[in-house]
Amino acid sequence: MKTLHTFALLLLLAVSPSMVWAEEGKPPAEDLSRLIATALDKNPELKSSQARWQMFANRVKQASALEDPMFMFKLQNLMAKEPFAFDKDPQTSKVIGISQQLPFWGKRAIKQEVAQYEAESYKWAIEERKLELARMVKETYYQIYAVDKFLQIIDKNLQILTDFITIAESKYSVGQGVQQDIYKAGLEKSKMLDMQITLKQQRRSLEANLNYLLYRPDTTPIGRIPDFDLPKPSLTAERLKEAAFAKRPQVKSLISLANKGDASRRLAQKEYYPDFNLSFEYMFREAVNTEMIKDPGDNMFTVGVTFNLPLQRERRQAMVAEATSETNMSLEELNGLKNSITYSIHDILAQLERRQKLVELYKGGIIPQAEQSLESAIISYRVNKVDFLTLLDGRVNLFNYERELYDSQAEYMMKLAQLEALVGGELPGPAGQTPALTAVK
Repeated sequence: MKTLHTFALLLLLAVSPSMVWAEEGKPPAEDLSRLIATALDKNPELKSSQARWQMFANRVKQASALEDPMFMFKLQNLMAKEPFAFDKDPQTSKVIGISQQLPFWGKRAIKQEVAQYEAESYKWAIEERKLELARMVKETYYQIYAVDKFLQIIDKNLQILTDFITIAESKYSVGQGVQQDIYKAGLEKSKMLDMQITLKQQRRSLEANLNYLLYRPDTTPIGRIPDFDLPKPSLTAERLKEAAFAKRPQVKSLISLANKGDASRRLAQKEYYPDFNLSFEYMFREAVNTEMIKDPGDNMFTVGVTFNLPLQRERRQAMVAEATSETNMSLEELNGLKNSITYSIHDILAQLERRQKLVELYKGGIIPQAEQSLESAIISYRVNKVDFLTLLDGRVNLFNYERELYDSQAEYMMKLAQLEALVGGELPGPAGQTPALTAVK
């Protein structure tokens, strides 16, 4: 019986830390690309950003349109004692007229330009929001992956501790062990159960967060996250920086705002020139034939132009200064963003390299060695060459190393998602045409 327990424990330890659930009853695998597509299609915050862009896009045509012409009708010089008598005095007439406000040459085109650049900034804000949303979906996805792997490790360790208890009880029953070993194994098992409860709560929270991003009921179950290889960026930091400056929507948004500020400055300078109002009036007169006045009542018309006098120079100087400050603000924000991108690229690449090396180290060296060490400790414990604490230490070490492995894998993919969002989408390849990702086994 003792030999059977030992053999079962060694067989369990021989299973790779990347073991998967049995095919029968296994939850369906989640497709990351489908989850991202759902989020981009349904997320209400993204739809709100799209509606805001449409709102500003519809202002472009408004900005260049002329003001509506003004129609005028009036009864002129009516006599107070006979207000509806039009044939008593030659000055009495019926007048219709029309007028049109005309801005100084070039103002309409610049106003349209200002509105166009502002609308473009909101359009690029949508693309930036899409990148952020995709990044958040990916990060949550890989966090769920790590939690699932931790739960699998805990399930495996609970079985190991159960077998430890069985071995300790067997040794105690024949007088070769102490009861304290049984209690220690039971305490370790209780700690594992405590971690299991916490991890299950974390998974429920992560499921709720992912469903929130996808705008679907928070009780929608999240299936199994499949295993993956680690893709490795093949571009240098300098190439990634160039790609980010060329593709990042937030960079383009700030460039649009800087262009808007420049156009606003040119528009403010146009305010030093007057706007015009053209008018035309036509006067209908009736013949007057009285004892004192005889007038044939010929119709008349009036053509006129009026314009404002741009004398308020302080106000116009302030308008130019405001537009200049707007441009400077956008340019400095752009410089700050580029500086942040440069730093973040170097930082993320360093973290990716560290996580990649850790994964290779854990898979190729530490975990196999820890498994062998634990197997040796089990055998030695059975023949009383090591104490029970050595056995527990070996299990704890293997448990921690396996957790670090899956944590490094998940963290690597999350950092890669951050790098893609930083650069502005899929990473360009060495020639700028193929993806700059190569799989690392």
